[in-house]
Amino acid sequence: MPTVPDHVFLATTADRLAALPAVEAVALGGSRALGTERPDSDWDLAVYYRGAFDPADLRAVGWEGEVCELGAWGGGVFNSGAWLTIEGRRVDVHYRDLAVVEHERAEAEQGRFRVEPLMFHLAGIPTYFLLAELAINQVLRGELPRPGAYPQALRVSAPAHWHGMAAAGLAYARAGHAPRNAVTQVAGAIALAGTQTAHAVLAARGEWVTNDKGLVARAGLREVDTLVRNLPDGPAALTRAVTDAETVLARAVRAVTAG
Repeated sequence: MPTVPDHVFLATTADRLAALPAVEAVALGGSRALGTERPDSDWDLAVYYRGAFDPADLRAVGWEGEVCELGAWGGGVFNSGAWLTIEGRRVDVHYRDLAVVEHERAEAEQGRFRVEPLMFHLAGIPTYFLLAELAINQVLRGELPRPGAYPQALRVSAPAHWHGMAAAGLAYARAGHAPRNAVTQVAGAIALAGTQTAHAVLAARGEWVTNDKGLVARAGLREVDTLVRNLPDGPAALTRAVTDAETVLARAVRAVTAG
């Protein structure tokens, strides 16, 4: 159980993190940064470092939990972090290399990005995720660059990229999985394509995304939920379901990119 008020916990924790070698800023993210948290929500904190950050310094603070090494979560832009219990609260600490953040920010402003696999993110994460965090998170200690408007170049490039991936996946499901009555693969293909298209829709709108929670609904793609929920059996029926998904997703993208 928490032993101190939230504001005291947050201030003292931010101070301890900011004092770690190489750390230049600390930010609050997730639902608590947006004000949409539940009473049992985790606390998401990011440490922005420059140069040689050593997780051993965080481990030495002595908080209960697991402190992972750099690169342990895939080695991409979401490179690692820690799962801790601090003052009776569940706290996720994420490591953010400022050199990487600055590079990906510059890339995103030119409409360039990659999609990296990451656990708990069905379609992976775009490297402009780091820019989304800068736009949404609350800086608690230090200073961080704040992006202005959603980059126009990204609003053009990201929808085509995401929907292109979705369309390719569904085409393969229609040709390779549906004829074999592979219900699980078809369901997975539709779910993945729906998530990818949700990214496309929100990018076209200029809306930042930092996680998968509520992503499909936020993009107005509840029809995908219905398709998955009512997925039929049999090759012909599965083929129709894939075709219906293609129609729904293409229509959603046209609605936000037309003109």
